[in-house]
Amino acid sequence: MSEPVVRILVADDHPLYRRGLTTLLSAQENWEVVGEEADGIGAVTAAHAQQPDVVVMDLRMPGIDGIEATRRIVSTSPHVAVLVLTMYDDDGSVFSAMRAGARGYLLKGADQAEILRAVAAVAGGEAIFGAAVATRIIEFFAAGRPRGTEVVFPQLTAREHEVLDLIAGGRSNADLAEILVLSPKTVRNHVSNIFTKLQVADRAQAIVLARDAGLGR
Repeated sequence: MSEPVVRILVADDHPLYRRGLTTLLSAQENWEVVGEEADGIGAVTAAHAQQPDVVVMDLRMPGIDGIEATRRIVSTSPHVAVLVLTMYDDDGSVFSAMRAGARGYLLKGADQAEILRAVAAVAGGEAIFGAAVATRIIEFFAAGRPRGTEVVFPQLTAREHEVLDLIAGGRSNADLAEILVLSPKTVRNHVSNIFTKLQVADRAQAIVLARDAGLGR
């Protein structure tokens, strides 16, 4: 009796990397890449439609990022295993991905054998982290560091932490655009995403939460 086919969805906004990854995964026996997506919304939509066994997810993509895409996929399809494959190894990104429901986290410097092992592991129900990421996790907890805002609000991206800090300091959207050198539309998108992720209705509620966490000082 043949082994069941592992169905994989690849989400990455870099075309060359995405195609190379698809080629690698498709070449494995009993593995099938059922789709490629270049942004977070596309990844969520495709995961809902295709119901793959594994989603290989980049973190920084247009629209919603990989963290939010992971959260949405796992919330509606908990049987889908998300493996993060990214160049970001900061604590905020790692812990946000874990909180969102990712079962694995690898850096893009991983070699092909490590990527294949990770996909097979999460497809089999395991949790797996690359050596560099595992070391960061161990160091984080071993350090006994005080609770920081990236742990209090792990669902936020690094940029959203910056925006929230400025909001907590009483800055307007116009101030944010000038300080962070962003367009007004981008600032509005960040603020809206923050409100959604923090589950607050308005700026005042966000400020209260942020200041309680030590931001805006």
